[in-house]
Amino acid sequence: MKVIIDLIEDIRDSINNSESYNVTAMLLKEDSSNKKNLIYAGEAPVGSFYVDKIAKTLILSVEKEGESLKIGELVKHLLIMDMDMMMYEVKLAVSEEHEPQSLVGFGFNATDSKYALFIMA
Repeated sequence: MKVIIDLIEDIRDSINNSESYNVTAMLLKEDSSNKKNLIYAGEAPVGSFYVDKIAKTLILSVEKEGESLKIGELVKHLLIMDMDMMMYEVKLAVSEEHEPQSLVGFGFNATDSKYALFIMA
């Protein structure tokens, strides 16, 4: 389980709070020939987010069409949250038909200026 403070710290440590990175969702799945390995299974832009105060969750939503959310836009909202909200779980909503999924990790691609949120298939 990843929480908001984990996300903020990773953004600071891995990309030095660079505001220009696009937020993207990356799907991983287990390698059928070696269960210890993970395989890239797809990518989609994250376009929006909202806080569910009842479920104590930050939901980032995949947008199949439209612009990717920039890290700078996300971080400016995260940094003004109350301290108790920093422990809210971060989840990714891939579609309206599926429940938001917990993140398994973060990553970045400096060449393409992408900040990735990883989920499992």
